[in-house]
Amino acid sequence: MAQVQERRPATGRAPGSAPRPPEPPSLAARLYRAARRRRKTLRRLGIVASSLIIAISLTIFVRTLMRIDFFKFKAAFAATGGDQILLSFAFTALSYLALTGYDGLALRHIGVRVPYWLTALASFASYAVSFTLGFPLVTGGAVRFWLYAPAGLTAGNIASLTVVAGITFWLGMGLIVGVGFIFTSDAVAEINHFNPLANELIGLSAIGLLVVYLVWVGVMRWRGAPVVGSFRLPGPVLTLGQMALGVMDVCSASAALYVLLPKDATIGFPTFATLYSFAAMLGIASHSPGGLGVFEAAILQAVGGDVDALLASLLLFRGIYYIAPFIAAMALLGGVEATRRWRSIREAMSAAASSDD
Repeated sequence: MAQVQERRPATGRAPGSAPRPPEPPSLAARLYRAARRRRKTLRRLGIVASSLIIAISLTIFVRTLMRIDFFKFKAAFAATGGDQILLSFAFTALSYLALTGYDGLALRHIGVRVPYWLTALASFASYAVSFTLGFPLVTGGAVRFWLYAPAGLTAGNIASLTVVAGITFWLGMGLIVGVGFIFTSDAVAEINHFNPLANELIGLSAIGLLVVYLVWVGVMRWRGAPVVGSFRLPGPVLTLGQMALGVMDVCSASAALYVLLPKDATIGFPTFATLYSFAAMLGIASHSPGGLGVFEAAILQAVGGDVDALLASLLLFRGIYYIAPFIAAMALLGGVEATRRWRSIREAMSAAASSDD
């Protein structure tokens, strides 16, 4: 059984010295308390916003489906080459490999060491399940707890890990959206019909928020101040690592869909990666399983062109990036459970044999 090793930071205080006076709560702690006081209102606003996103997206998606020509749709499937499918699987594997780094960085931050095979298994299985079923804090958290708990991680460790991994995902998407809106503002303007200058300002705002976040975590790290309770955010170095992993993951995931697009698609990859990130954000905000319907509607509106061929690409992407990893994760989890049961049976048989002797 894998054993966890937890590193305890030094207190930096000489024995017998007087304890430091309690520091005033940080801005994040005050915001957290304010959010808890108004959690019912915030929950209602979240439900309204999610419902609005789903309603608009489903309206667009259903109208698109009603215009589908079945024979063109079937022909689009047949026109997808084997090389496109293999490339999509390769980029999918690269994306999930980057996702294992999410857990690796989070474990490093909370001071816990586990074997890499366990980190890779827990990360892959939790994301494959949560991407398909939705509600990542519940589904992904449950899978992580089931796999990490026997290695000695507590519920608090796993909750912190899940939060840090989630921040990594959003940092990567935010950086891609910011850079994309700045450097491909003209191409994005042809899709969202904003003035290119407005797109550049949106991109600069996103980058500005990331810079502010980086400075803030640096200050919090220097002060040694927690964000909420005893939870501390990663410092600037780990945050830069989070951004790099997030970019690698999102670019790989968007490339898994990009290589499946119809061969006559004219959109460039930097623009597509930006729009993919934005569509993924909408899908997450909708809380629909895997962003189903919402993600597709956003991509259909953004890319344009032959709807039948594009929908075939999206359906193939769903199978490659979501369904295939989900099936693999279920098989791996089943194998882990069978191994645990067999180990328990062997231990029980050994104990019974010892008692007979």
